[in-house]
Amino acid sequence: MNPENLKYHKEHSWVKVDGNRATIGITEYAQESLGDIVYMDLPEADSQVEADGEIGEIESTKATSSVVSPVTGTIVKVNEELEDAPETINEDPYGKGWIVVVEMDDASELGGLMDAEEYGKFVEESK
Repeated sequence: MNPENLKYHKEHSWVKVDGNRATIGITEYAQESLGDIVYMDLPEADSQVEADGEIGEIESTKATSSVVSPVTGTIVKVNEELEDAPETINEDPYGKGWIVVVEMDDASELGGLMDAEEYGKFVEESK
């Protein structure tokens, strides 16, 4: 089930908004599709990200996949714990498995993202 309080990107990342800050991670569907995550290539704090741009790569036992940012801004916090325990994304994708926090340049970009119901339909249609 996709949490109702999040926004979702078509590349299977999620955003939790708090003021002008956006916590970003990958969805339950994405981590299930990847399988056991074994490595997370994290971005540097203070780096710029663009909406629809790559913020890092996830390696699993099945594949390597890009993590796409749903918003434009500056990375203000990185979940360093994922370096030593990337499997946290499998265990808790919407909680402890968050990847970065971005200070958004333009909150209006959130309007182009899906809510939980829309994302659920999107996933069903893409199967």
